[in-house]
Amino acid sequence: MQVNGVYIDSLGVHLSEWVSVADAEGPGDYERGEFTAAGLTGTHVAGDTPAVDMAVLAARSAVERSAVDLSAIDSHIHGSVYYQVPEGAYAPGYILRELGAGHIPSLDVQQGCDGVLGALETAAGQITGVARRQNVLLTTATNFSSPLINRWRDFGTSSLYSDGALAAVVNGRGGFAEVRSMNSGTLHSLEQWHRGQESLLPPDGNPRKYFNVGERSQYFVDNVMGFAELFETFTKFDLGVINDSIIDAGMTAADISKVITINVDKRMIEHALLRPLGIPADRLIWEYGASVGHAGGADILISLEHAVRTGEVQVGDHVLVTSQGPGWVCSSAVLTIREQPTWAK
Repeated sequence: MQVNGVYIDSLGVHLSEWVSVADAEGPGDYERGEFTAAGLTGTHVAGDTPAVDMAVLAARSAVERSAVDLSAIDSHIHGSVYYQVPEGAYAPGYILRELGAGHIPSLDVQQGCDGVLGALETAAGQITGVARRQNVLLTTATNFSSPLINRWRDFGTSSLYSDGALAAVVNGRGGFAEVRSMNSGTLHSLEQWHRGQESLLPPDGNPRKYFNVGERSQYFVDNVMGFAELFETFTKFDLGVINDSIIDAGMTAADISKVITINVDKRMIEHALLRPLGIPADRLIWEYGASVGHAGGADILISLEHAVRTGEVQVGDHVLVTSQGPGWVCSSAVLTIREQPTWAK
């Protein structure tokens, strides 16, 4: 869909202690070699800092960088990945209370690693639709530091899970980046990929099954759809969503100045996205993300924030961003950089 009158005003990032693949104690020799071959150099480890507290820190940074006060925020959308608050509690309520925000509407968008673009698409509807929101705060955060998870072994070696948080202030008046188009879709034929053969009833008391995504994914590949067919299926679907956003922005692939994806093996990005679209590999913003690791739904805007601060993106650049999550869901957007924000100078 074409988007008019939606802007990203500011971004805030919180990243915890960085651990290099070379120095980490967690991975074995095999995993270390595979991460190195994939170009993934490190990750961030938050320890006992809760994900929602990191979200609060990122939100404070985004609001401080914004042209509006906290009192002017009139909607909040949070993207949940992995554990946020105890079952039955509400993460956005905790974040808003800690910030000291008003009694504003809030949503918890549970789209996994696609959460930020899902939140941005929802915010665009709130700003341009009947709700007429003025300033929407987006947050997402993850902390994979848990005895139930081995971040080095449980998710394969094409991505390295990271702890961190991202926040954005989105409005309808103006900002450093204009949202030109957005599209999303759900390829439900791949829903079992991240569910495996797990029961749809509440957990049976085995805590190890709570987030055994790697095991579930392997079951799907071994018993339902081989990896070659799986890769071809989701790649074709993702390219359709991405192409729609480029077209809806009134552009062609040649107009795209930069590309930002979730932080995974660069070889996969080139094979599944850049080559089919005909976008040169040097337009991919990837090096910084390869050192950050895969921080749930935060990847693409963490990389954008860094690229804005370092000058890797310039005024006038058209930036394609895309992310995916379980379901199988894919979202994409085209952003145009309109100005250098004051916080980047």
